[in-house]
Amino acid sequence: MIRDAVTFEVFRNAITGVADEMAITIVRTAHSQIVASSMDFSAALCDARGRVIAQANTCPVHLGSIPDAMAAILAEFGAAIRPGDVYLLNDPSLGGMHLPDIFAVAPVFAGEDLLGFAVTVVNHADVGGWVAGSMAVQSTSIFAEGVQIPPSRLVDAGRMNEPFLRLILRNVREPDLLRGDLESQLAACHAGAEGLRALATRHGVDGLAALGEELLDHSETLLRAALADAVPGSYEFTDHIDDDGLGSGPIPFHVKVTLSGAGIELDFTGSSPQVASALNATASFTRSASYAAVQGALGVDIPANSGFYRPFRFVIPEASILNGQRPAARGARGLVAYRIIDTVLGALAPVFPDRVPAAGDGGPDSVAIGVTGSDGKSVVLWDVLCGAWGARPDRDGVDGISPLGANLANTPVEELERSGHVRVDGYGYLPDTGGAGRFRGGLATFRDLTVLAAEASVQIRSDRRRFLPYGLAGGAQGTPSLNLLDRGDPGERILDSKPHLVMTSGTRHRHVTAGGGGHGDPFTRDPERVREDVLDGKVTHEGAARDYGVAVTAGGAIDPGATGALRGTAR
Repeated sequence: MIRDAVTFEVFRNAITGVADEMAITIVRTAHSQIVASSMDFSAALCDARGRVIAQANTCPVHLGSIPDAMAAILAEFGAAIRPGDVYLLNDPSLGGMHLPDIFAVAPVFAGEDLLGFAVTVVNHADVGGWVAGSMAVQSTSIFAEGVQIPPSRLVDAGRMNEPFLRLILRNVREPDLLRGDLESQLAACHAGAEGLRALATRHGVDGLAALGEELLDHSETLLRAALADAVPGSYEFTDHIDDDGLGSGPIPFHVKVTLSGAGIELDFTGSSPQVASALNATASFTRSASYAAVQGALGVDIPANSGFYRPFRFVIPEASILNGQRPAARGARGLVAYRIIDTVLGALAPVFPDRVPAAGDGGPDSVAIGVTGSDGKSVVLWDVLCGAWGARPDRDGVDGISPLGANLANTPVEELERSGHVRVDGYGYLPDTGGAGRFRGGLATFRDLTVLAAEASVQIRSDRRRFLPYGLAGGAQGTPSLNLLDRGDPGERILDSKPHLVMTSGTRHRHVTAGGGGHGDPFTRDPERVREDVLDGKVTHEGAARDYGVAVTAGGAIDPGATGALRGTAR
């Protein structure tokens, strides 16, 4: 029985704190750079029915997929769940998302009572397959992508299933790294279990269950109240991924968002069928990205849990890029989530014009570099590069930041260079790449790499080259992404946005993310802000005149006469 609002609020913060402690445990104990530095992982707590009660401040597009993973675990083990167990899965057809994302699920008991589950999701650096990193866009079957794990018991009543673990490790390029990250997940699950048991001691088993139920109801109530302020109706939007990496494209994403007294429906009819490459997502991943987009658009403090999901209804076509069917490849499906978010936000822009930003870079670009030594041992490096947010209705876009659905961090230069296989020659922002507007889009980020290894396998996943980040309310589009290759021959060669290639020692690669879209008429931007951008190196003198109608002198002052003449010219 819930006693009072103070008890509820203390519990709400306490259980979220336990989930955050799980995340901190992973950051402190993970072995791979993609987890410890780029933070591609998530953590959450579920109740005994597998419903998400609290989640850490980690990767949103992971977290909304946890209910499907829990359903698969409960369906497989059910009454056979025991204290001391830990379950794994990564199979996209059995509760997973793509093979590198391995779920570790630990039931939490107090005596004979099942309190709930501690859940972690980690994007492992490599799980096998034909390309280092296991996320090759060019994969055409899941059988080429790595080791597939159906719901399985890794730890049996406290005892590690060593033969099963050895089977997994034998199929990956860096077994010690995978084992270290897996043990990090187990440590985080242990921290979550201890925290959940402490809450059961404080509130009692029945009290804990009642507070969890109240928290779910609270989230549902808050979401319905926020949606009630929106004008009922249907709102549609279409966006695209440039191509599938195999020469086919463009790939459309269409959504019709319907707001009514019953809640919110997202109908993705009209989106692309399943594609031949590894860009296919699961329905759970599509829902997860949609939850993230709606929560971002609302801008209110609603605890993200299974109660938040209740007002949603989805129409997701089968055998589509949003709901691929086995044996579809799924490795590069992250790009789909970012385009779902852009598409849903595009539909919601007329509903929440004071909240929805212009489109950002279209998702973190990734460069997976694999090197195999003469001893047969492999090293996998991940260059995760986040670009920019689109401009917001009341302020500029943010530079060099993860998009809404990811919560990732750019890979530190030191992490890339310490292997001795690559050198970072340049890293920063490019001027005139943020979409012009009353509020400017965030700038494109670039990274210049030189390969030092004799030979390296390189897989690049980028986008937003043909279909640029959209602007809103008269703001300009952002700028395109770019990949340049220099092998030492005369001139540079422009690569496709999603290539796989072999680079030899001395090869140089420049990777540029897309720049964010602008918001509002650029000629209404405060000239003083344009001048500051010029002084900061974010906008050139030429760009200030061309895009904003502001003349900034060589000394850094605004020329009022020239500015007036420029802004008086019809655009």
